[in-house]
Amino acid sequence: MTVVYDAGALIAAERDDRAFWADHRVRLEHGVIPIVPTPVVAQVSRSPRQVQLRRLLRGCDVRPLDEADAHRVGLLLAAAGRGDVVDACVATLAVDRTAAVVTSDPVDIRHLLDSAGRNLPIIEV
Repeated sequence: MTVVYDAGALIAAERDDRAFWADHRVRLEHGVIPIVPTPVVAQVSRSPRQVQLRRLLRGCDVRPLDEADAHRVGLLLAAAGRGDVVDACVATLAVDRTAAVVTSDPVDIRHLLDSAGRNLPIIEV
């Protein structure tokens, strides 16, 4: 199954979390290329010295946010009564791709997915 990584997944990679890296490697070995929305990268990127982050992103499909996506993200935020644009980007992309979400924030992601009317898997990191 396709997966979308949120900021918690990228932070786990940057912290060199062995369990996260093992799961990531298994995904790649099974031909699953994780998707990362560009706003998630912006939320986590703080230094060119984040070697693990850049290593992770080389094995991911980093997806830009275009105007149509931005409008759908805004509609989801309105429906959910929330304001976290990055989480809504993750949820919107997961809905579009019928993907699981790898996150450290399962409660907020679940609320967004429920607000979108989708019961997609959440994998906590």
